[in-house]
Amino acid sequence: MANIKSAKKRILVTRTKTLQNQMLKSQLKTVIKKFNLAVESGDKAAASEAYKLAVKKVDQAVAHGILHKNNAAHKKSKFALKFNKMA
Repeated sequence: MANIKSAKKRILVTRTKTLQNQMLKSQLKTVIKKFNLAVESGDKAAASEAYKLAVKKVDQAVAHGILHKNNAAHKKSKFALKFNKMA
């Protein structure tokens, strides 16, 4: 355990940031699963809304440093391919 006051503070800040990152990752995974389910069900309207939300969440994850920008581009490309194959 840390003895120095600043080190103790860093531990607390790290715990908080880790929790925030876990929450964002969880939300991202949930949105991606919902998009995949909408595509598999064949509902064009639901898939369209889920696609928009998935792309938004991926971009937010990049902004927060959760995903690398190239990883996000790869994910968005896969989403677009799946969505366009529906039509």
